[in-house]
Amino acid sequence: MELRHIRYFLAVAREGNFTRAAERLGIGQPPLSMQIKDLEREVGAALFYRRPHGAELTEAGQAFLAGVGGMPARADEAADAARRAARGEGGRLAIGMTSTAALNPIVPDGIRRFGQLYPDVALRIEEANSLELVRHIDEGQLDIALVRPAGLDRPSLTLRTVIDERLMAALPEGHELASHSTLRLIDLRNDPLILTPREVGRGLRDVTLDLCREAGFEPRIGREAPHIASILSLVSAALGVTLMPASMSCIRLAGVVYRPLADAHAGIPLAVAYAAQRTPPTALNFWKLLRR
Repeated sequence: MELRHIRYFLAVAREGNFTRAAERLGIGQPPLSMQIKDLEREVGAALFYRRPHGAELTEAGQAFLAGVGGMPARADEAADAARRAARGEGGRLAIGMTSTAALNPIVPDGIRRFGQLYPDVALRIEEANSLELVRHIDEGQLDIALVRPAGLDRPSLTLRTVIDERLMAALPEGHELASHSTLRLIDLRNDPLILTPREVGRGLRDVTLDLCREAGFEPRIGREAPHIASILSLVSAALGVTLMPASMSCIRLAGVVYRPLADAHAGIPLAVAYAAQRTPPTALNFWKLLRR
């Protein structure tokens, strides 16, 4: 049974006349009569009494009308929903982000603008480390994630850089370098570096170690902590120093001071990651907003 048969049936039922229904549908009256007969054969019952000057629903026709009356409208609504979903204007979007990405102003601004442009898209936000976020993309739990891309290259993943962030040093308030307005990486050669464990997050950790080696010294590895808040707590306790994206300086913790780095190459990219083969339109729309 095709949807057009339902539309033809409803036209005849509403007009009470095959000729007027055919004119309304823009087809000939004989083809319309044939289509209705085909429908009646498929249903297994006569749907209309054929009168000399019109058509009247049979009891079977009335029962059929009660069941199919809303079908064309529902089909139109479903088709419209499908078109909107194909354009990324409906459905859902699951966004992941690292703790350092979450505090970059680009991210909340992008989420705000996405909500304004696509109010019918349901948003879900997840925060985790980059390795876990990528695993959730592979498993289909996330559509897109904001990550630190170091060490994440793989065929199943598309990575696109959003911005390169400057790094800055976080020092204990009583540190001898805290009085300097600007630091160089080499200035930190004697301080233990507080880092995330490698199994938790490689991005910022690997970039920090590589930059120190490029600056001419082998860094001293200090305590490890899994999150920015716990890392800064260790810095506040004067157990070492750390490097972090400049946007993290919005975190004000007693006993911690931030100083910019003069090294021109001291930066870390923020990127979006999404599945290379099955990216929903909502995720691509979000990436386009961030790219602007």
